[in-house]
Amino acid sequence: MGAPEKDPREEVLQAWYMDDSDADQRLPHHKEPKEFVSLDQLAELGVLSWRLDADNYEADEELKKIREDRGYSYLDFCEVCPEKLPNYEEKIKNFFEEHLHTDEEIRYCVAGSGYFDVRDRNDKWIRVWVKKGGMIVLPAGIYHRFTLDTDNYIKAMRLFVGDPIWTPFNRPHDHLPARKEYLKGFVENEVGDSSVDAAA
Repeated sequence: MGAPEKDPREEVLQAWYMDDSDADQRLPHHKEPKEFVSLDQLAELGVLSWRLDADNYEADEELKKIREDRGYSYLDFCEVCPEKLPNYEEKIKNFFEEHLHTDEEIRYCVAGSGYFDVRDRNDKWIRVWVKKGGMIVLPAGIYHRFTLDTDNYIKAMRLFVGDPIWTPFNRPHDHLPARKEYLKGFVENEVGDSSVDAAA
């Protein structure tokens, strides 16, 4: 049994570097050869992740604990698909504009799947595929965007500390305190630390 234990999160969360093609944004956009990114590497960019029991979110003790520990008092659901979302085409276009928020973005996929793209320290796109049971936290100030995959459906729980503010600040918004804090916390301090990436 000596094999290293597989991280259970990897069944519901996968990440990889994107190619530069202009093909449909809902395609995987893998590089050739594929270049995967570990969940630990995402954590170094401030992107946190969990695998939870999506069929049992109302009674899930683990979700309750995360909410208590991180102060996520607000909760609602957002269904993104052509049938359920008013102004679907326009919304999908907006979600895919590169932007940041001044607060964390917390998304827990309770059905379906979708892509959250985030920038690495060298401004390269990493595509994070979140499937049913996957929960991610994007830190305040990280440039990111969202799109559905080719299944065209996600139902996500949105969590928030206090009253929700969903304002996107489209790039460039480098002068915002949240962006400066993010750079200070996850980019500038880590520059001399790139040797760890090679081993991951």
